[in-house]
Order: sequence, then structure tokens, then C-alpha cells
Amino acid sequence: MTEGRFITFEGGEGVGKSTQAKMLADALAARGLPVLETREPGGTSGAEEIRALLLHSQGEWSARAEALLFAAARADHVEKVIAPALDAGKWVVCDRFIDSSRAYQGGGDTLFDDAIMAIHQIGSWGLLPDVTILLTANPAEMRHRLAARDGDGADRIGGRPLAYHESVAARFRTLAASESERFTVIDAAGSPEDVHQRILQSLAPLIGEGG
Repeated sequence: MTEGRFITFEGGEGVGKSTQAKMLADALAARGLPVLETREPGGTSGAEEIRALLLHSQGEWSARAEALLFAAARADHVEKVIAPALDAGKWVVCDRFIDSSRAYQGGGDTLFDDAIMAIHQIGSWGLLPDVTILLTANPAEMRHRLAARDGDGADRIGGRPLAYHESVAARFRTLAASESERFTVIDAAGSPEDVHQRILQSLAPLIGEGG
């Protein structure tokens, strides 16, 4: 049985995480690897219900309540989907994971990182990815992509003020610098195929390709 690997995609709104997660999952499958592609919040029926509350509810959640809801969705996702897949030797490719909570609630909403990680330890056994791919793009390009993707229909997190998203981006950069053994920072500029090739190159040692 192959050894399971856990790869996550992180970054701000509009950087192309979902597109790149799918492209990577397809590329791994084409190499004969057993792959599970999933997302957060989501991945189970219960977590998808929480996703709807978080992204489309008309109510306002406090930062702490929001962090707990994300953690609850993640706990269900890890227990029912991610952990079993890894135990079965699958390569799990996930669009967002714990680092989104650390950046959005810990950067945009200023919750302490140790509090977020303590919740993660309780809910998801402190599980961390083998590799976290952080996609970055300049703010002007991200705004253009978001406008093309969402128009006037941004969800309640994507529609927050620019200053909030700048704080999130800064927090992602801090996490990547402090945990460089896990993070790989990829420039998201250019065509999806260009970005995909950068990602494959960065993952070559893990996949067993290249020198």
C-alpha cells in the first residue's frame, strides 16, 4: 500500500486555489496515485451545512464563534474523510485547511494563534499537512479575478473590506516564513497551466520526479 500524503492549498480570495487543487489532483491520478480531492469548509454533509452558515448566512458571527464553526466543520471532515483516506494510503488534496483559520481568524480577526491551534488539537488531533502550497498574487490581480468570478455576489467573507483581506494576506506570509519546512510559496500570476507547472516543479521531490 502506498503511503498517504496530505497536500493543502492556501491563499487569499481569487488566487486560484480551487482550480489548482483540481489540476494537481488530476495530475497525481494520472501518475497512478490514489487521490482524494476535497475542500474546507466542507467535505462531509455536516461540514457543508456549516459552510452554508459561514459563507451565506445573513447573521453576523463573532470572531470566536466563527473560529469554532470552522473548527467543528474541520473536525467532522478530518474524522470522516481525511484521516480514513490517509490511513488507506491516499494522497489527499484539500482546498484550504487549518492555515486558513490561522490567517482569517488569526490575522483578519486578531484571535491568538495558540487559541486556534488549541481548538484544532481538540477537534482534529492537531493534524497538519505534509505540504501547504500558498498561492500569492498582487492585490490588483486578485480584485480583477474576484470581480470576474463573483460580480456582486461575493460571500460574507469574500465581501469583507480590503483592509481585512490585506491582514489575511500578511498573516499567510508570516505563517509561510515561520513554517518554511511545510509551506511552499507559489506565484499565482499567469495562466492556470503556468501556475500548475510551478506547483509540480515544487512537488517533484515528494512525487519522486526530477533530481
